[in-house]
Amino acid sequence: MARDPKSFCSINLALEVFGDKWTLLIIRDIMLGDKRHFREILQSEEKISTNILTDRLNMLESRGILTKGNDPSHKQKFVYSLTQKGIDLLPVIAAMAQWSLKHEPVSAISQQHTQPIAEGGPELIGRLSDELATKHL
Repeated sequence: MARDPKSFCSINLALEVFGDKWTLLIIRDIMLGDKRHFREILQSEEKISTNILTDRLNMLESRGILTKGNDPSHKQKFVYSLTQKGIDLLPVIAAMAQWSLKHEPVSAISQQHTQPIAEGGPELIGRLSDELATKHL
């Protein structure tokens, strides 16, 4: 359950959900890396700890950004999916990637993956959003 916000400023409200160093990376991995299981997300380059990952996944689920369902192929695994609320973060992720490409020393591999999304414009964002909806909803 979310606690009362510090203020109802729109920036503050977003930061109360995404203001830590892990949450948007988890969303990135699910959204763009097609990582749908706990262990897949755990293997990300940034090396999140299991307790932090568990906490952030639970928070994202409680906020309605992700859903957690049983994996039909493995009874002991769960599959994480984006909700429409989560899919609606795609333009935010793209804008952050575009900013980093312009102002930070992005690796060649990251640039190869993010530049098309960052520069694709509204048409690409719309297509990717539709693809995510088909895959996750």
